[in-house]
Amino acid sequence: MRRVLAAALVVTAAGCSTAPAEPAADATTAPEQVSWGPCTDLKRPDGAPPARQDPSVRCGKLSVPLDYTKPDGGTLELALIKLPTTGKSKPLGSIVFNFGGPGASGVDTLDQAAKALATMRTRYDLVSFDPRGVERSSGVRCGSGAELDAFTSLDTLPPNEETHRESEQANKEFAALCQQDSGKILPYIGTVNAARDMDRIRAAVGDPKLNYVGMSYGTQLGGVYATLFPRSVGRMVLDAPLDPTVTFEQRTLAQTRGFQQAYESFLRACVKDGSCAVGKDVATANANVARLMNDVAAKPLKVGGRDLTQGLASTGVAAALYSELTWPFLEQALGEALKGRGQGLMYLSDSYTGRSENGSYSTQMTSFPAITCVDTAERPSQAELRKTEAAAMRISPLFGSEGSGGLCRVWPVKGSNEARHVDATGSGPILVVGGKGDPATPYEWAPRLTSQLKTATLVTYEGEGHGAYLSGSKCIRGLVDSYLIEGKVPAKGSTCPAA
Repeated sequence: MRRVLAAALVVTAAGCSTAPAEPAADATTAPEQVSWGPCTDLKRPDGAPPARQDPSVRCGKLSVPLDYTKPDGGTLELALIKLPTTGKSKPLGSIVFNFGGPGASGVDTLDQAAKALATMRTRYDLVSFDPRGVERSSGVRCGSGAELDAFTSLDTLPPNEETHRESEQANKEFAALCQQDSGKILPYIGTVNAARDMDRIRAAVGDPKLNYVGMSYGTQLGGVYATLFPRSVGRMVLDAPLDPTVTFEQRTLAQTRGFQQAYESFLRACVKDGSCAVGKDVATANANVARLMNDVAAKPLKVGGRDLTQGLASTGVAAALYSELTWPFLEQALGEALKGRGQGLMYLSDSYTGRSENGSYSTQMTSFPAITCVDTAERPSQAELRKTEAAAMRISPLFGSEGSGGLCRVWPVKGSNEARHVDATGSGPILVVGGKGDPATPYEWAPRLTSQLKTATLVTYEGEGHGAYLSGSKCIRGLVDSYLIEGKVPAKGSTCPAA
């Protein structure tokens, strides 16, 4: 949403030196059971149903307490998905996945990622879920499709008093819509409750310990789980890790720097063979993109009945930098936009914000601030936001912004710092995988999270893109699969080259 980098945005603070007492299980209460059945509402990233569906895939619901301080009170139903193991060897139980966000649908994403996770599936059932406040699990809604269109299309250039006023007013209106449409669920979402939900999932699928793969925001969720339930940690992989000590300002500047570096890598790759549609050399291509952003800020490009604004255009560029695989499409989209055709950048922006062709939105961008803002007590002042924005703009005029602090500043629910402390003392070994060229979760966060968890080992990936396991690196896949299937922890200091 308007330069908010959803796959990486998590709010965190100083870690603690000792783990809190592990929540006691109710020995008198049997775990809730999941009633598995056919999946009827799976979606592709564009919101359409899958062209083909694996008949072995199962979906289900699990009832969990709405408020864990009142476990006998109201309940919430979590939506789950399971890809049963395909192997003939003795199964090792289940692996639970969280693919990031916060706000991504685990139900849809696991179905989409099934082929890439085939090796894991030979020994495990693969399980994921929509966390509370996401999609089918009482997903947070904030206004109509038209109101979300207006919010996502706001410009951030030029960063002057007018855009600041518009942004502040838009944030207030957006937060009010979230309270109006989802006020009953807003106080009960967040990473701490999601971690408690994961322990209910672990019990429901019959595993004595949680085997888990978390990507991006999912690394924070895994870290919080390992802090709350260290003795219940099985084999845990945290890919594209977040540093749970960063402030809003620190995170915004680190991500701005990461996306600028990825953008520069894209430009260098684009001009390498002399046929780049954006420009003949890096300086020319960069100048052309800067001119494009200024032009659409002054006069948006028509795309059907919609306007490609500067806000949407810059979101589209950021969306394509998450993986080298989308760089060719970004080149094409920018080349077309320079000729007055904005369809490609609009498509990239819509894929990022969860907008379907019919104008409806998933909860991807509404769940994100709801979880982010409840996961921190930090509420920056306007002066602090302007300081952050100015520093970010010095790093990158294309990606610089105030970050998510402006929206959390006016959020209708108070936040807590509990999810900002991780310490997995007492857990089994945890594997952290950090990428040197990751734009959304900069590599500097990987060793920090590894140190905070106490029981973790770091593997470094030298390549580009957000997340290493799905990057195509055979080296990373080999290390991760060996750890999950054989329990073999990589040697300290292990490094894998770019794919």
